[in-house]
Amino acid sequence: MAELRPSGAPGPAAPPAPGPTALAFASLFPPGLHAIYGECRRLYPDQPNPLQVTAIVKYWLGGPDPLDYVSMYRNGSPSANIPEHWHYISFGLSDLYGDNRVHEFTGTDGPSGFGFELTFRLKRETGESAPPTWPAELMQGLARYVFQSENTFCSGDHVSWHSPLDNSESRIQHMLLTEDPQMQPVQTPFGVVTFLQIVGVCTEELHAAQQWNGQGILELLRTVPVAGGPWLITDMRRGETIFEIDPHLQERVDKGIESDGSNLSGVSAKCAWDDLSRPPEDDEDSRSICIGTQPRRLSGKDTEQIRETLRRGLEINSKPVLPPINPQRQNGLTHDRAPSRKDSLESDSSTAIIPHELIRTRQLESVHLKFNQESGALIPLCLRGRLLHGRHFTYKSITGDMAITFVSTGVEGAFATEEHPYAAHGPWLQILLTEEFVEKMLEDLEDLTSPEEFKLPKEYSWPEKKLKVSILPDVVFDSPLH
Repeated sequence: MAELRPSGAPGPAAPPAPGPTALAFASLFPPGLHAIYGECRRLYPDQPNPLQVTAIVKYWLGGPDPLDYVSMYRNGSPSANIPEHWHYISFGLSDLYGDNRVHEFTGTDGPSGFGFELTFRLKRETGESAPPTWPAELMQGLARYVFQSENTFCSGDHVSWHSPLDNSESRIQHMLLTEDPQMQPVQTPFGVVTFLQIVGVCTEELHAAQQWNGQGILELLRTVPVAGGPWLITDMRRGETIFEIDPHLQERVDKGIESDGSNLSGVSAKCAWDDLSRPPEDDEDSRSICIGTQPRRLSGKDTEQIRETLRRGLEINSKPVLPPINPQRQNGLTHDRAPSRKDSLESDSSTAIIPHELIRTRQLESVHLKFNQESGALIPLCLRGRLLHGRHFTYKSITGDMAITFVSTGVEGAFATEEHPYAAHGPWLQILLTEEFVEKMLEDLEDLTSPEEFKLPKEYSWPEKKLKVSILPDVVFDSPLH
């Protein structure tokens, strides 16, 4: 639960101006908060005590809300292209306290901070004197995902929400993420904190971001004042997509897809796979994610690599690289080689350490892939936008600890090969598809682009390739054994 803290009520206040008072204040004020408040004070010097939606019971004390609070500022209109709006800023995704308190109280092992905070800009309605509080709950929902999955967000990421962000009848039902146009990264004693802004989008705009890339769609939104404008302000009353407002924008997206493919390297999804090569009673069977009540778990190195696959690959005009198992690091950041035509599943360093557990892979003769409707609708994107451009695509299960990675013949370092196109390491399956087979699959899967026209379950089969794909209702994935 959360409460609205009115301006001037007791609670964290903005730090005072530099001087003796500020020095005394800093010694008592959490240093992570101090740095972020300094950036807020720079932008809003006339709003030292903004309205805040605060968690009644802190997350690190067992409460449901990971964010300590969300501050809400009123942003004036500096130009005709920047309408008046409410600016929401979260506190709690970065390390505010430096004492790992979240994990002391919850018993989790993840980081105490994720190095970023969320922001959101909502167009102010005429006559609106106070900011709506629903964006704070939206931000809490995203924060819960981050804390529970330990997957961070990056600029260009998209979030499929499938519901109006404000629970109204709005067409704004999904989100893209980008750098906040005003908030500058700040240095705290616990590392740099960046600010990622949530941008509300329509379903058609989300699909365009998936088929091409999020950064490209964000750039188009910036060119349309009523759809976001330069500061990407969300207007929940917007009734038209950018493609309805300016049909020429669809041509730019189509050309981008044709020339660049998709920069979406993977998704969290409802999915599963069966090894049809083995009888069900085989003790080494991987037909299901669980054996008895004990789930097969991805190794720590596998999980790290797959998480990096989902986290990265969204930089515009670059060819994403699946990070090495033992990435070289410089200045605390993963070091990438220059983009190339081919993706890579391994390090370019001959001295990279490949753990023995990653070498023990099994070649499979026949596999059965299972997806829910939303995940299945992305298979044509995976094939056309990724594999035909020499790339890879990963489905990471949200209901079980497993993953499916599709790779093309242009991807180096995969443990699936042309000789053995289906290979598994524990619950991580890799499938190598030739360009000829990809074209065949695209023909056969054409109806997936209009999923509303078919009934579930839906099955596709290529007996000569010993591959089967099923599109199943969501309820199927609620069972731990699928």
